[in-house]
Amino acid sequence: MKFLRNYIDKIKPSFEEGGKFEAFHSTFDAIETFFFVPDEVTKLRGAQIRDSIDMKRSMILVIVALIPSLLFGMWNVGHWHFLAFGEDATFWQEFGFGFLKVLPLIIVSYVVGLGIEIIFAQIRKHEVNEGYFVSGFLIPLIVPVDTPLWMLAIAIAFAVILGKEVFGGTGMNILNPALTVRAFLFFAYPGWMSGDSVWISGMVKNADNVVDGFSGATPLAEAAAGNISNLPSTFNMFLGIIPGSVGETSVLAILFGAIILIWTGIGSWKIMASMIAGGLFMGLILNLFAVNAFMELPAWEHFLLGGFAFGAVFMATDPVTAAQTDIGKWIYGFLTGVLAILIRVLNPAYPEGVMLAILFMNVFAPLIDHYVVEANIKSRLKRIKIKA
Repeated sequence: MKFLRNYIDKIKPSFEEGGKFEAFHSTFDAIETFFFVPDEVTKLRGAQIRDSIDMKRSMILVIVALIPSLLFGMWNVGHWHFLAFGEDATFWQEFGFGFLKVLPLIIVSYVVGLGIEIIFAQIRKHEVNEGYFVSGFLIPLIVPVDTPLWMLAIAIAFAVILGKEVFGGTGMNILNPALTVRAFLFFAYPGWMSGDSVWISGMVKNADNVVDGFSGATPLAEAAAGNISNLPSTFNMFLGIIPGSVGETSVLAILFGAIILIWTGIGSWKIMASMIAGGLFMGLILNLFAVNAFMELPAWEHFLLGGFAFGAVFMATDPVTAAQTDIGKWIYGFLTGVLAILIRVLNPAYPEGVMLAILFMNVFAPLIDHYVVEANIKSRLKRIKIKA
């Protein structure tokens, strides 16, 4: 690393103001801070919060928490591909197949997303924020593995430009960028985001070669169709050996990530817990007034289906788009869980409600915080009057 540090220091003047490559200063700065901690210190006067955790370290910890879901998802992609086409394969063959299918999604996600962020940073003469490092990692985990790369690139460009940069960039956006990508794909190209064949690699193009009797339907799709008896075992759903998006199937892998986020203080356990409580609350209400098989599904099983667990741990807890106040986090998480199950069960056209629930609550998070702060102000004013 010393050699790399010396080389960066040698070429750095060329990218600074007045240098030969001044126009690429933001790009150079992004690369430098990716490898090394910035050497800048606080210069503003007044009280400052100093901590060993900066934005880059926070983003890296989130990526570390996502790695179990990514690795399991890669194996799961290969496992279901070979199973669907009736081919025998070893563990490493399954993992290798999944790795080669997921890797292009990751590359496109970072090349397109970071490229746009660098362009905007250069135009504004700002530093490239580290926020997209997490978004770029999340996006490949929440889309079908066979999503065309050009389609993914368009969706990412839409999410970064219209969902983030127009609001001022990282820290100013009101919608989760990764979920904005998925929402764009769902409404613009529904054929690639719904149906039984999109979750198994190769089924869209080679459906005629699929083993007889193999449907490729996700457990959530089976439940929405009322086929509760066709659901996999609870153990398989918990492990994640089911069709679905790359990173959303394994609740076990997601729990490992949740432990990392909570232990390091990066993710809000209040939002996670309250979203689970909200989902359980809504699920129990639907059980009480059940008029179909999906409404009769035990409330706790919803946590094993679709993207509920992944959304609660990695999406709803986004520090930029979630509520900021302590009470607001409880309200935000609870309402997100309620809406997710409500949309999932009562909307037959869209059985996965987690994405829409989180995006909807992203919009209302500032309003929730506003009323929480106002309530605190009124409470303190009353206490002052009583003492006077």
